[in-house]
Amino acid sequence: MIKFRLSNRSAPWLAGLVALLLPLGGSAQLLQDTGNGEIDSIVALVDEDVILRSELDQAVAGIVQQIRARGEAMPPMHLLEAQVLERLIITELQVQRAMQTGIRVSDADIDQYLVSIAQANGITVQQMRQSVESEGMDFSEFRADIAEQMMAERLQQRIVNGMDPVTDTEVDILLASEDASGGEYNVSQIFISLPDGSTPQQVAQTQDKIDDIHRRLVEGLEFSSAAISYSESQEALQGGLIGWRDLNSVPAFFADAVRGLQPGAFTEPVRSPMGFHIIKVNDFREQRQVVVKEYNARHIMVEVNELVTPRLAMEEIVEIQEKLEQGEDFAALAKTFSDDVSTANLGGDMGWFPPEAYGERVYQTLLGLDDGEISQPFQTAAGWHILQMLGTRETDRTEEAIRNEAREKIMRQKANQEVEKVLRQFRDEAFVEIRLPGHENSSS
Repeated sequence: MIKFRLSNRSAPWLAGLVALLLPLGGSAQLLQDTGNGEIDSIVALVDEDVILRSELDQAVAGIVQQIRARGEAMPPMHLLEAQVLERLIITELQVQRAMQTGIRVSDADIDQYLVSIAQANGITVQQMRQSVESEGMDFSEFRADIAEQMMAERLQQRIVNGMDPVTDTEVDILLASEDASGGEYNVSQIFISLPDGSTPQQVAQTQDKIDDIHRRLVEGLEFSSAAISYSESQEALQGGLIGWRDLNSVPAFFADAVRGLQPGAFTEPVRSPMGFHIIKVNDFREQRQVVVKEYNARHIMVEVNELVTPRLAMEEIVEIQEKLEQGEDFAALAKTFSDDVSTANLGGDMGWFPPEAYGERVYQTLLGLDDGEISQPFQTAAGWHILQMLGTRETDRTEEAIRNEAREKIMRQKANQEVEKVLRQFRDEAFVEIRLPGHENSSS
């Protein structure tokens, strides 16, 4: 598990790091040296590992800091502790399963991850190291903790990679539904699960629990606070925030409950095969039109390969440039000299294409050209090039964008459900003994 040992005067970026890691499913924990000689206690056994009271206390401190930063109401501390402990348990199980299935990370992987964290906090990796070491933590241990976080993430990615790809038929069905152009909702939820094969008594007890939460919301309890306190979904500690979804990217029961709901409103308790939900609409936006600027150009390329060095390619493209400056026809030269087999016979014509089609170097070159203008020779990984701008146009790519978004939404929904299912399976199959006062129970 990730353990960040901080004092009360810790650098601000480290608090930001906690906020960065926790939403990823990790268990970033702030371990604080109290200096009073107290003996740590165990709050949970997780298979053959343990979670300590100090780990839980400082993980809670990190979440409290996030809640205050968002300006939300603080839930009761005993409920917050129970939620955070459950998150630590799930993360510990992920690390254990990752190790068992051979997931490892290299030093280079860790270096790249640290760079991304440093950039997100506006500092360099060296500044990060100095800050970590100034708080009394060995940087090699810090790197090891980051490695465990990455292992948990990679385990989830492996789960997703094992899923079947989204088919064109699934996309067509989604787009043919009545909600295909109904805009997007920013939503949050409170979720209370039902165990598999629930008895009528269990269903009734869960119904009473969700009804009581709904009553408190009606009486004025803040939704995010209620989610942090009671929700059993993975996004509970983020105030239940799911984010932007259209009604095609959520299950039918969810869409039926949300459809037409105004921002700020929340639903009555809704039953699903997994349990009970209360859903809140935070915001709404209409479907947007996607208009892309496309370019029409032609080019001549001299390829760099085993026989043609970069220098020889450059010398050849310079000779071609001189011929163009002397008035020779671009298309004729492309047919004679260009090594791009897909365009040479077309006089170098690349057709109409979006900005990203041929890479950043080509795009940046086109930006500096007027219609009919020929570029100076430039180099890419493929070789040396000369471009001629032929024209630009605005193209409505809304339909294509909608299909791509639909495919991504279907995949995201499936991935969320699959990861949730597998993590719940890990939890059900593991031996977990909770020793947190007031929440003691055990399972194996």
